[in-house]
Amino acid sequence: MKRFRWMILCGLAAVCGLNAALALAQMPMAKDLQFPAEPVAPAAVDRPQMALFKPEGAGPFPALVLLHQCGGLGTRKPNESMLGWAKDAVARGYVALLVDSLGPRGVDSVCYGPKGGVIFTRGVKDALQAAEHLRKFDFVDQKRIALAGYSWGAMVGVLASSARWSGNALPGTRFAATVAFYPGCFNIKPPTAAAYEIVQPDIDRPLLVLMGQQDTETPAEECVAKLGAAKAAGAPVEWHVYPQATHCWDCRSLDGYSKTDARGNSVSYRYNAEYTADSAQRMFQFLERNMALRQ
Repeated sequence: MKRFRWMILCGLAAVCGLNAALALAQMPMAKDLQFPAEPVAPAAVDRPQMALFKPEGAGPFPALVLLHQCGGLGTRKPNESMLGWAKDAVARGYVALLVDSLGPRGVDSVCYGPKGGVIFTRGVKDALQAAEHLRKFDFVDQKRIALAGYSWGAMVGVLASSARWSGNALPGTRFAATVAFYPGCFNIKPPTAAAYEIVQPDIDRPLLVLMGQQDTETPAEECVAKLGAAKAAGAPVEWHVYPQATHCWDCRSLDGYSKTDARGNSVSYRYNAEYTADSAQRMFQFLERNMALRQ
């Protein structure tokens, strides 16, 4: 029975890998990003922007790539939460590369679908190229580079945890671990490419998924079922659901924001300081535990 299930999963992985390749090949993608050439002090940056931060000292330090929600770092309203996460990482002894997949490409949002060539395959490649960029620096421990993604960035992170998706996007580059905050675990149906799942059957890198029970934009129950199946098949997946959390519980600047999302759901965001602090603790404990194995 176990062998039969394994054969089925291997077959699914092959199909999903083909779908990833088709998505990459058939949909137009934005051009590569230019990442910061030099680190800056966290205190020198007071507005969310693409930036490379490092702790004081020579290192080598573990590193964290941070990838934003579907609204980017904020062309209209600054996404202060992402800058806060980057500064928190540095305070904990991490190099932090805050990525902006939208602004440099003239894209304001991908909340209602791809725009300007910013598709999920582009996001996965952005994240992996950011990891490659970090490996150029002597102050970065090349074996301990992780990804933290939020909403859209979290979906990118779940995909990047797949061996085939990473291999299709940038062969030979992987993250040691990934933390995904409130991702959508949807079936994606591009208009000009094959449909695919966000949660792939070949996840092979440690993945922590943090979700909110009151999230109507990316419902936790959709993820839990698929993550549970992946874990049962041997994927190194963990998750935690906050009972009263909405989408974007860490977004202080969006507290009280409401909208109708791309799937027609009524969505409201509520900032929760307690959950934000707890999710930070869970993330860094998870990273320390899993990346220590790679020293």
